[in-house]
Amino acid sequence: MNDKPAFSWHGKRVFLTGHTGFKGGWLALWLASKGAKVRGYALDPSTEPNLFTVARIGRVIDDIRGDIRDGVSLEAAMQSFNPEVVFHMAAQPLVRLSYVDPIGTYETNVIGTARVLDTVRRTRSVRAVVSVTTDKCYENKEWIWGYRETDPLGGYDPYSSSKACAEIVSAAFRQSYFSTSTLTEHKVALATARAGNVIGGGDWAPDRLIPDLIRGFLANEPVRIRRPHAIRPWQHVLEPLHGYISLAEHLLTPEAAHYAAAYNFGPSDDDARPVEWIAEKMAGFWGNDAKWVLDPDLGVHEAGYLKLDASRARADLKWTPHLHIETALEWLVKWYRAWQAGADMHAYTLAQINAYEALL
Repeated sequence: MNDKPAFSWHGKRVFLTGHTGFKGGWLALWLASKGAKVRGYALDPSTEPNLFTVARIGRVIDDIRGDIRDGVSLEAAMQSFNPEVVFHMAAQPLVRLSYVDPIGTYETNVIGTARVLDTVRRTRSVRAVVSVTTDKCYENKEWIWGYRETDPLGGYDPYSSSKACAEIVSAAFRQSYFSTSTLTEHKVALATARAGNVIGGGDWAPDRLIPDLIRGFLANEPVRIRRPHAIRPWQHVLEPLHGYISLAEHLLTPEAAHYAAAYNFGPSDDDARPVEWIAEKMAGFWGNDAKWVLDPDLGVHEAGYLKLDASRARADLKWTPHLHIETALEWLVKWYRAWQAGADMHAYTLAQINAYEALL
């Protein structure tokens, strides 16, 4: 059951929400490079610049703009495409923004997830669904060991709690409509995926460590860091995306019922590093006398320590991280340097995907 099946994405029809975002853009490009026919459904990119435009992802997928809260538009986009696989990644992903707009955050992350899954329920072609949430969906007790999929869900802030709610919504839809015991009847296998802080080229989101560092380095200005001692499970964006892809592949096997569950995708223990360590390494790779300074304004509450236990993914999917944190930082600095130099970022992003696949 646990052996990875032989699989080809060539010709597979994939519906991807959130394709104009950072993680969604990388996944869209990766799936398209594997020969999948991808239709993306998302709002316009939220930043300028952004990965979707810079890497010209729209030229290799079907790009549909829409809001996952709009059930009519969402259903039309999904049902007219007849996808076999759905990756749900559209979200309001920022903790600090969730304090400013809690209602919008809950509407997108909770009701939006329910809309997507309800649309899947009425789309007869769908066989596999991977609903992506976050490591912040756990009730964070600030302990030193990794959270497992069976640990209690929770959330201090609107964002974190909204993603815990998205997990509960997904579990409810699985139990109510996509039960593993009746999989031969409805034929839909639904899993959720939880990943930690992802880093990589093409992230320009506001109020995130890596984009903040890059913006400061590009401007030759010291970068203000709020919590230098906070520890996060840093990993390159391709690491969890590899997990999501592998999970979807397993959901399309005859043993799909076994994999219709929640999965953590986190880095090795030694890659859980404090913010200060990340900033120092980034500055070293960037050069040009790049530096950071302490920001005395701590702002809103943020977790001090958060780590995932990815044992289930290792056991069931044979998924393991392949890029140590220093390599991941080096890759992302090279990506931004290539963009700064005017390189073909579609080709460069694909080259990093190919380099990662070579490690597999």
